[in-house]
Amino acid sequence: MSIKETSLEALAFRLGEQEYGVDILKVQEIRNHDRVTRLANAPCFIQGVVNLRGRIVPIVDLRLHFGINARAGEHLAVVIVLNIAGHVIGMVVDSVSDVVRLAPDDIRPAPALGTAFDTDFLLGLGTIEERMLILLDIERLMSSEELGLVTRLAA
Repeated sequence: MSIKETSLEALAFRLGEQEYGVDILKVQEIRNHDRVTRLANAPCFIQGVVNLRGRIVPIVDLRLHFGINARAGEHLAVVIVLNIAGHVIGMVVDSVSDVVRLAPDDIRPAPALGTAFDTDFLLGLGTIEERMLILLDIERLMSSEELGLVTRLAA
């Protein structure tokens, strides 16, 4: 089913100056950013892992992955815990604002940006009045060759 054929409820969050959205059905919970256990030889955007009620959960910093400048005051960051293909993954964001409902007409295709940001990981751009959300295909992003978290967790 295409994103243009159905409405979408998205959790809106911020990374730097930009507002992003992920399908609310992929979100398990929102937590404060706790201390992580760092893993040797992990890519810089994988902060480490946390123990979440007996489950070891990798924590990805999307700022670092997207090449956004480091945040000041990391203690203010929030972790969105996602459930993707039966795997639990945490993603660090600056803040979470609300859940928005986007009708099919509110979602525009993502333009080819010609930057380090791969538009293959975008569902599109959601517009609500003057507000614009960059809608992430979070399952595709977390399964990407670079991150490969879903594939690694399944092994």
